[in-house]
Amino acid sequence: MDIFSTDTPIIGMVHLPPLPGAPGFDGDRDEVRRRLHQDAEALESGGVDGIMLENFGDAPFYPDRVPRHVVADVAALAATLREQVSVPFGVNILRNDVQSALGIAAATGGSFVRVNVHTGARLTDQGIIEGMAHETVRLREQLGADVSILADIDVKHSAPLAERAYDEEVAELVERGGADGIIVSGTGTGEAVDTTALEQVVAARDARGLDVPVLIGSGVTPETAPDLLSVADGAIVGTALKHGHETTNPVDEAAVERLVEAVR
Repeated sequence: MDIFSTDTPIIGMVHLPPLPGAPGFDGDRDEVRRRLHQDAEALESGGVDGIMLENFGDAPFYPDRVPRHVVADVAALAATLREQVSVPFGVNILRNDVQSALGIAAATGGSFVRVNVHTGARLTDQGIIEGMAHETVRLREQLGADVSILADIDVKHSAPLAERAYDEEVAELVERGGADGIIVSGTGTGEAVDTTALEQVVAARDARGLDVPVLIGSGVTPETAPDLLSVADGAIVGTALKHGHETTNPVDEAAVERLVEAVR
């Protein structure tokens, strides 16, 4: 957590609109950049400790590697983000292209990446997605990249192929998979986390003596943040920071300020 200036960071989401090649792209690259700058400025001015850049508008998502043009567009946007903000930023390439996210972060000064399925496998709307920790961690070594890997456990918008105990999953993510942080989310985008599951993941982390943060990956609001962050070490927040609490809407700076005030 030494990436951030606080022990309980709030990471705000920049949900990119559809990029070139995606079904919803409107043909205006300048508008994509304008929206990026607008959202990033509102997040940093509102007081977040970090920013996550994600190709949220590109649904339906590729299950693994995205095309080269997507990597190029996100890399260009990440480079402009780095010039705009002073807080650390990270990259998530949906649905599970952490190799591209890692390459983009390494090339543009990103500090972290999010990976939905790092170890094991999950059933998703893209089919069965398998973790690629063996490739991801080796790629980071090859690039000499100082980029942290934040990995989901029981990631949202997915189901397990078989039920497993949290202590086993936590151990495999960190001890065998090399993750630098664990993310616990609700069942879908903007959905509240199951507090019992969160507590069990934290307990499993502590029982094994693992020195990694546990972050909340969805559903945090100004009302729930204080209690949740008395258990977790930080949060990635998107929907609650948008106008009208709609995930695809622009960031509402006043909403960011309310959340930051609630946890500080």
